[in-house]
Amino acid sequence: MAAGSKLLRAVSAVALSSTMLGAVAIGTQLVGLGEASAAVVSGISVKGNQRVEDQTIRDFMSIKPGENVNDAGIDAAVRRLYSTGLFSNVRISQNGGTLLVEVDENQIVNQVLFQGNNKIKDAQLEAAVQTQPRGAYSEATAQADVDGIKEAYSRIGRSDAVVSVRTQPIEGNRVNVIFDIQEGERTKIGQITFVGNNAFGDTRLKQVIQLRESGILSFISRNDVYDEDRLRADEEALRRFYYNRGYADFRIVSSVAELDEAQNKYFITFTVDEGERYAFGNVNVESTIPGIDGEALRGELKTQAGDVYSAKSVEDTLVNLTNRVAASGYAFAQVTPRGNRDFTNHTISVDYVIDQGPRAYIERIDIRGNTKTRDYVIRREFDVAEGDAFNQVLIQRAKQRLEDLGFFNRVAVSTAPGNEPDRVIVIVDVDEKSTGEFSVGGGYTTGGDSSGPVAEVGVTERNFLGRGQFVKVSAGFGSGTRNYNLSFTEPYFLGRRLAAGFDVYRTENTSGDYDVTRTGGDVRLAAPITEQLTAQVAYNFKQEVFGDDKGIDLEADLDGDGRADDDVNDPSRLPLVLPYKSTCDNPDPSGLYPRPAPRYTKSDIINEAICDSPYTTSSVSYSLTYNTLDSNKDPRDGILIQGGQEFAGIGGDANFIKSTAKANYFKLLSEEYDVVGQLSAGAGNVSALGGDLRVFDNFFKGQDIVRGFKSKGIGPRQNSVDGDADEAVSIGGTNYVNASAEATFPLPVVSRDFGFRGAVFADAGSVWGSEFDGEPGVVGTDFSLRASAGVGLIWASPFGPLRVNYAYPIAKEDFDQTQEFSFGFSTRF
Repeated sequence: MAAGSKLLRAVSAVALSSTMLGAVAIGTQLVGLGEASAAVVSGISVKGNQRVEDQTIRDFMSIKPGENVNDAGIDAAVRRLYSTGLFSNVRISQNGGTLLVEVDENQIVNQVLFQGNNKIKDAQLEAAVQTQPRGAYSEATAQADVDGIKEAYSRIGRSDAVVSVRTQPIEGNRVNVIFDIQEGERTKIGQITFVGNNAFGDTRLKQVIQLRESGILSFISRNDVYDEDRLRADEEALRRFYYNRGYADFRIVSSVAELDEAQNKYFITFTVDEGERYAFGNVNVESTIPGIDGEALRGELKTQAGDVYSAKSVEDTLVNLTNRVAASGYAFAQVTPRGNRDFTNHTISVDYVIDQGPRAYIERIDIRGNTKTRDYVIRREFDVAEGDAFNQVLIQRAKQRLEDLGFFNRVAVSTAPGNEPDRVIVIVDVDEKSTGEFSVGGGYTTGGDSSGPVAEVGVTERNFLGRGQFVKVSAGFGSGTRNYNLSFTEPYFLGRRLAAGFDVYRTENTSGDYDVTRTGGDVRLAAPITEQLTAQVAYNFKQEVFGDDKGIDLEADLDGDGRADDDVNDPSRLPLVLPYKSTCDNPDPSGLYPRPAPRYTKSDIINEAICDSPYTTSSVSYSLTYNTLDSNKDPRDGILIQGGQEFAGIGGDANFIKSTAKANYFKLLSEEYDVVGQLSAGAGNVSALGGDLRVFDNFFKGQDIVRGFKSKGIGPRQNSVDGDADEAVSIGGTNYVNASAEATFPLPVVSRDFGFRGAVFADAGSVWGSEFDGEPGVVGTDFSLRASAGVGLIWASPFGPLRVNYAYPIAKEDFDQTQEFSFGFSTRF
């Protein structure tokens, strides 16, 4: 061991001596250059140039005849000529008073070609390279482009792509630059592991991050592509997750991604230190500004003593206090949270201190990295503008808003000094990501009019033309159903935070008791009242056509003689034109059938309403939405309450007022096992305005409020005119209520990357009330509670959330239509 140390010291001494000798030699050369005598330039001779003019080269050199020049000046001229990128070689020598400049010009790029690329299109690769047609070819630039192409392939999960560059000379000292690409296999993520986590299991933490282990459906979701930026983003996601759940001391010790070249897979390991879990201790507001009473601001607090510590609650409180104080005329007020940890009781007391901050203004806001998104789309997320007082809290809130847009992979906000001591430049760096989506989905729905296979094709763009607008076009096809939809939303109408938009739709259903075709649309305007409360108003119009091409088939053998009743050879019938279906306009031109109206369904109420169609409904509506959900896509905590009314009668055939309300409450019952509880309730009433209520304006409910029943399976209905209860037809109800309790959980053993969750639930509800109460065959107009309990399987598929339920009706009426098994798209809230 001692001998090894002596050897190491000896090697170090030799290396040091060599370095010193080299430094002395270089110093000697520099001295020689500095002492070289200067010579007067009488002329500059240029050779070797074919495209670049002699005078242009002389200008680049910055040496003029009549000037003194030494070796240092000549070296500087060589560097300037190289820096132009026009020359591959430059040599300058001095012959008396004449400078001889010899150059080899770089070749001109004729074309940039890519060969072997299938996964990335030429246009995308062209944006990744600096070598461009009609520019000078540079070998150094081309090699840098090789690295750029490799990086582009790495971002789509092909880290083992092999890229090389070559040139193909053509006439005129030009070249084609060819990048040869071997794309290789997609590099997957083999496993994601967490070390040091005790409060939350690996399964729960994997749901927090965006990176995913490779699975069967990874080729669709493409979320198993390793990228260092995504790894850094996942680190931040883990920090937020822990900080918002009481773990204020949480830190990431390390995050390592190791590539197993034999398997072509990354193995990612997060090593964490969770620390202790804290609750809020005493919370106070202090003000050093005269005229601002801290106690009067306690209503703005989102942090309460005894609650689990949450960094987000602290951030929300800072924003509330900052806005409140600024509204009182103190634009430069600064709110600072001061925490005091009690390590024994595991509490954090917070004092919000309001001081008069430094007087600084925003000189300008610089935005970088946005090639698609317009500048104003980013600027409008800031509550401050050029010339306003600089406030760090509002700047951070704008950063959060930009991240929530979903337009960017990364958002970074920094500051730089302005031209004056009290001026600040705000710099926003963004990394854009794809916001378009083409979706193709399919499945099978059960229950009611649309039972059978379904498919949907849609195109969605969340940042249309870089303007931040939302556009969706979709078409759905099923067993006897067709639907077409177009939606457009402008989130900042008239430059304000008003979401304006419209929807146009057409649905066709021929699989139920009668045909229904609806064509319509709406124009809407939504405005935020607070961060959680939103109001919306809309104008709605639709036309409904019922019962097309239905009725008695006169080709049937109703008299039982073995021949169609419209057969011209049947002596019991008058000759009829072939073939014929009874319609509202002409039930039976032969006069042989005594029934005056067609038999579209077994319900005379529905038949009469069908004969009055088409209907038009012209209405205005308003709604209020209160939303505190932690995620609209996959909520685990929070409340969603929606309520509103629709007033029909602004023209059209309908005259009614319809009131509806629903509420959903989510609570994470177990952090460790990721069990989520949900309580839901809803109610509705519809009443006529100045006339009778149309039957089709009623509420038609079933499995959408109480699972275990068919669509339109509960509520008032009219039995067959023949008295057959099994063929009763729903006529809807004027009132409904419903309530539900549900718990969902990840399936044991099954990898969470498959997106499966289980559910247990219990539903209860009722539909009642009818203006047709007392008419022949009408039943179910009184309130009667239905209830069911069951289990479900939820799949967060790439085509949208799909769900299978088995529900057993516990309480029902004899005339209800039940369906214990159902399958379809999950849209429960």
